[in-house]
Amino acid sequence: MPETILVVTEQREGKLNRVSWETLAAGQAIASETGWTLEAAVIGDGVSAIANEIAAKKTAKVYAVESPALKTYTPDAFSAGLKQFLTSRQPKLVLMPHTYQVRDFIPKLATAMGRSVVSDCIGFRKDKDGGKLLFTRQMFQGKFAADVSLQCDAPWFVTFQNGAFRGDKVETGASAAPVEVVKVEIPAETVRTKPQEVFKEAKQAVDLTQAEIIVSVGRGIKEQKNIELAKQLADALGGEIAASRPICDSGWLPMDRQIGSSGQTVAPKLYLALGISGAIQHIVGMKGARSVVAINKDHEAPIFEIADVAVVGNLFDIVPPLIEEVKKAKS
Repeated sequence: MPETILVVTEQREGKLNRVSWETLAAGQAIASETGWTLEAAVIGDGVSAIANEIAAKKTAKVYAVESPALKTYTPDAFSAGLKQFLTSRQPKLVLMPHTYQVRDFIPKLATAMGRSVVSDCIGFRKDKDGGKLLFTRQMFQGKFAADVSLQCDAPWFVTFQNGAFRGDKVETGASAAPVEVVKVEIPAETVRTKPQEVFKEAKQAVDLTQAEIIVSVGRGIKEQKNIELAKQLADALGGEIAASRPICDSGWLPMDRQIGSSGQTVAPKLYLALGISGAIQHIVGMKGARSVVAINKDHEAPIFEIADVAVVGNLFDIVPPLIEEVKKAKS
């Protein structure tokens, strides 16, 4: 029998995280390359509807892993529930999105099972010589990429970075995959933390990984007051405002708006870089964008090397008429 790949998706309040679809696309790509069977799972309490949503995609089977203890996230419950489930199913490879939640519990889960994790991967390939499956992850803030293999017994744990794969490229199955509800037993004493009400951040705070359009500013914006111009463009496009590290370090925008190796990693449909030179630390955080438009007066700015549209010029001359044209197109 072929080995099994299991994609563990992430849901919040009955809705799948966008990165989960990207991880499913990764699973489909690996299954196509290896010939292994692809399955998926969703964790929670009463998640059959979400499991059925996943079942419409090209998978052999989908599991709804359920327990009342899994209704609200805790690392104790999730690691205990998944350990119980994975021990009974024994997949060869377990894929998860590299989200804050997964980063919180997967070290505990892997340690409990005596396994290793290859985290924050951007791709995979098969070794030409031995046919070994290798996973690519960046090192030293994106300056190098390493191909890593797993030597431990199954299951192997791998997480994929936001934007590493295209969620909209997930293949739909010829027919819906079967869905199995798996009840796991998690004793009350297992959960040592008591979840409080979900923290509601200020309106300005945002998970940029979910944004489809991002307008990002760099040193070329010159002064804090000029960020208002970028905000107007973001508002006109229905997008979010973000920045490179120097802008956030100066306190011109909150740290949760920072894109880069020490900030958020994003993969929007459209990324507009205003006055951003394109240091490697910033590129690492946004290179997964589907389309990149860069405006910079320096025609040798590194950002132009990855831009789909490169506009050489003063952003203060270009952005105002761009805002007007966007408004006209939407009216």
